[in-house]
Amino acid sequence: MKIVRNIILVLVALGFLAVNLMLFQVDATEAAVVTQFGEPVRTLTTPGLYVKFPDPIQSVVRINTQLQVYNLPRTEFLTGDQNNILLEAYATWQVTDPLLFLQTVRDPINAQTRLADVIASEIGSALGQVELRQLVSTDTSQVRLPETLTTITEAAAERTLGFGFTVSDVRFRELTFPQANLTSVFQRMRSEREAIARQLRSEGTEQAATIRANAEAEAAQIRADAQQEAAEIRGRADADAIAIYAAAFGQDPEFYQFLRTLQAYGTFIDENTTLILPSNSELLSYLNPTSNRSAPQVNANEQTSIAPASEVTVTPTPIPASQGG
Repeated sequence: MKIVRNIILVLVALGFLAVNLMLFQVDATEAAVVTQFGEPVRTLTTPGLYVKFPDPIQSVVRINTQLQVYNLPRTEFLTGDQNNILLEAYATWQVTDPLLFLQTVRDPINAQTRLADVIASEIGSALGQVELRQLVSTDTSQVRLPETLTTITEAAAERTLGFGFTVSDVRFRELTFPQANLTSVFQRMRSEREAIARQLRSEGTEQAATIRANAEAEAAQIRADAQQEAAEIRGRADADAIAIYAAAFGQDPEFYQFLRTLQAYGTFIDENTTLILPSNSELLSYLNPTSNRSAPQVNANEQTSIAPASEVTVTPTPIPASQGG
């Protein structure tokens, strides 16, 4: 019995070892290439449990198929307008053909070495076709950075397809200038900003002058129209007044004359007024009615002195013959 039990235990151990050597699992984040004596014989990209011959007959090479990030170290490049810049970039890449990847670069370390050469080459080529102000500028209409990054990404993806992986995106992490060029670059940027500021101020002054001129012309037109309308209104009012006066005079001439005389009194007589008038003047007819109506006629050479309106008195004053006339 003891021997049988030992045999069973040995068989179980051998079975467990055989299962462990023959069964393997492929995860969702990877692909597997089964090799037989070093030569690829099967590529597995679907997650699951698979069977193979035990080592050393068949082996499994696992390849990460997740999206990976490669950081390009800070490198100096030359732009199209001959400006030296220091650029730090990164790229995202992913294995698309596990078998080709294994046959060409074999592992991620060699893949990143190839990727570094490709990315640096494409960045240098793309930057040589644009000027610095097209990469960094306050004028969004001149910036071509998105187009430049798209060009780099497409070119890098095309070149890496032959290695079984592709580049999905390239971005700039940092863009600066070598220390020796910072002073001249900042001076040039300052000069460009000052030129833009002068241009904006000039345009603003011109627009302000145009607005003021238009406003003054509009104000002058409004004043002219208002004056014309006022003159027309005054003309119509005067015509209406004349018509009313004429109608009133026609209805009662004596009352009309009386009213106009009173208006004349209010116009030129105040508390400081003194008038020297002939005694038969029409203006005195209502201040001293006896002078023209019930009283005897006075010599035309006689004059009347009129005191202030608050205490008007009529005093006939003969004028000497030497002062008459």
